[in-house]
Amino acid sequence: MKIQNTKYLKSLQLKALKINFRKELEEEYPREEVDSFFNLLAEEYLGMSRLEMALQPDRQISEADNCHFEDAIKKLRNHQPIQYIIGTTEFFGLKFKVTEGVLIPRPETEELVQWILDEVSSEEKIKILDIGTGSGCIAISLAKKLPNAEVSAMDISGEVLKIAKMNAESNSVNVNFIQQDVLEVEELENFDIIVSNPPYVRELEKKDMQRNVLDYEPALALYVEDQNPLIFYEKITKLAKKALDQSGKLYFEINQYLAEETGSLLKNSGFEACLKKDIFGNYRMLRGKKE
Repeated sequence: MKIQNTKYLKSLQLKALKINFRKELEEEYPREEVDSFFNLLAEEYLGMSRLEMALQPDRQISEADNCHFEDAIKKLRNHQPIQYIIGTTEFFGLKFKVTEGVLIPRPETEELVQWILDEVSSEEKIKILDIGTGSGCIAISLAKKLPNAEVSAMDISGEVLKIAKMNAESNSVNVNFIQQDVLEVEELENFDIIVSNPPYVRELEKKDMQRNVLDYEPALALYVEDQNPLIFYEKITKLAKKALDQSGKLYFEINQYLAEETGSLLKNSGFEACLKKDIFGNYRMLRGKKE
């Protein structure tokens, strides 16, 4: 896509930019995904919506903006996630800053947030703890939708928490952030809801994962050893058993291949366990209530 002719570059139009963009990436991604990338980049670099692009195909593209797209193409060829390239992503209708080292929020996690919201009144004054918060997407989304809730969020990484704090500020919510390795926590204060999307991908599952995840997303937030894949669920369940009262609830995002095992863990710990499928038909969520 490199264009050496300065005169041509100065007269490059949006429609030509899109044609070149498609050509450069057609062997790496499906057309629909390439177009999605282009739309996201156009919004970020050109400040244009899809409608504006459709109405202004002859818009002139500056040399600086063209360079932004060339740089993005190089990164996309290396399968760097588009969210890291533009530095933001959307989750539950909110905008979140993400950098390498911060797990990119997934649509399935939005379903977990929605499940909690379906079972809690926005008027309730409750205390919520999000364990392994990452970008803060779960905690911040809950704080936004539950204005009377007192929300706390824990993560092992101080650098990740810096991003989460920025996201709380940009989305105008108050969240109490805690830097702590949950595996080293002995006891929690009382909460009405504890939610977690902990690491749950086994090493043996790496062979099925895409390059953009394997090469760029933080291993600390994703992987567990094959010999002890439920280590975080065991620890959090143990802590929740003491920290939650009789009406409290524990919510997990889970590994679909270990759904029954994770559900049994909760049942054996004195919780009534309820598995829930995501939009793809996989058991991806689990709720525990004290029996």
